Amino acid sequence: MNIPKISSIGTNFSNKLLTNKKLLRGLEKISEHGATFSNLTMLAMTVGLRPLAIYLTPDVEKENKQYAMSNSIGSGLIKFALVESVALPLETLVKNIDKNPEKFLKPETIINLKKDAPELVKSRSYRLFTQLFKLGAGVLTAIPKSILTVALIPVLMDNIFPSKPIKPPVSDNESIGFSGRFEVLKDKNIFFTGRITDTLSKGIGKIIDNKKLQNIVIKNEKHDKDIAKHITAGTDILLTAATCQQTAQSKRIKENRKKVLIYNNIISTAVTLGIGYTVDRIVKSKTQKFIEKFKSLNAGDPKLLKYVEGINIIRPALIFASIYYGLLPIFSTYLSEKIDKRIK
Repeated sequence: MNIPKISSIGTNFSNKLLTNKKLLRGLEKISEHGATFSNLTMLAMTVGLRPLAIYLTPDVEKENKQYAMSNSIGSGLIKFALVESVALPLETLVKNIDKNPEKFLKPETIINLKKDAPELVKSRSYRLFTQLFKLGAGVLTAIPKSILTVALIPVLMDNIFPSKPIKPPVSDNESIGFSGRFEVLKDKNIFFTGRITDTLSKGIGKIIDNKKLQNIVIKNEKHDKDIAKHITAGTDILLTAATCQQTAQSKRIKENRKKVLIYNNIISTAVTLGIGYTVDRIVKSKTQKFIEKFKSLNAGDPKLLKYVEGINIIRPALIFASIYYGLLPIFSTYLSEKIDKRIK
């Protein structure tokens, strides 16, 4: 009786997993909706893991913890709403161009970006260009997100961590309220239909037609694997700067809590980027063989580039989210309070 080797069983299982239809379909969806995937990952971390980590931080004043937890929850809810309101329409418009590039792009643009690729959507330059649009929703919403987040902190403090029986009066221009609920929209075309979609897609097409932008993208197409990571980092820096400024100017956050909250944000972002880039570089080098194996097993699949693009979106999203929302809150919450006390 022949008993198969454990190594061969493991190899067969690995091969079946990497060619699993549900996995491939999931990677394709992540490629098409990269901003949404990153946004959902962030939401789960900001309203769950990060507040828990802050709560468990030892030797920190209770109210500082409460402000940090409110900041995390408010940030997650606001960012999810704002980014989705921009990301979903952008993804719809880009997909519209993917299906019929000749309708929205100049012939010379298609030739310039396509190069030796069998079709435009498989060109590295074009895919990098469109990923910039899809993942750029976070950058576009960074400033309004920081304003709304800081405005929401005292509201959450009053409702989640009430310290007084009567809430302080809120002026009309400082109040913030939410009604209704967020719904997951299965049909992304609910935003735009018919002529509106085509008109807005033509607007994006004009940006892609810009010769100078094309040259910049073509020169940097070799960095297409890192585009999700770089956009995430840039967005985090912009968000942190804007949030710190809004916190310092807020009239509803206690003065003796502002500096701790600002230090917390700066420390979290700085350490996350430093550790995140290092870990991502190590993981990327270690997973290169895995990606090559994945490519060989799915070599005949016309959507292979989308699958690989999905993997390159998942990797930095999970690494940065795990560090920023899981590991760092304890460190940054503790250190920010100590810095504030030392300065005082």
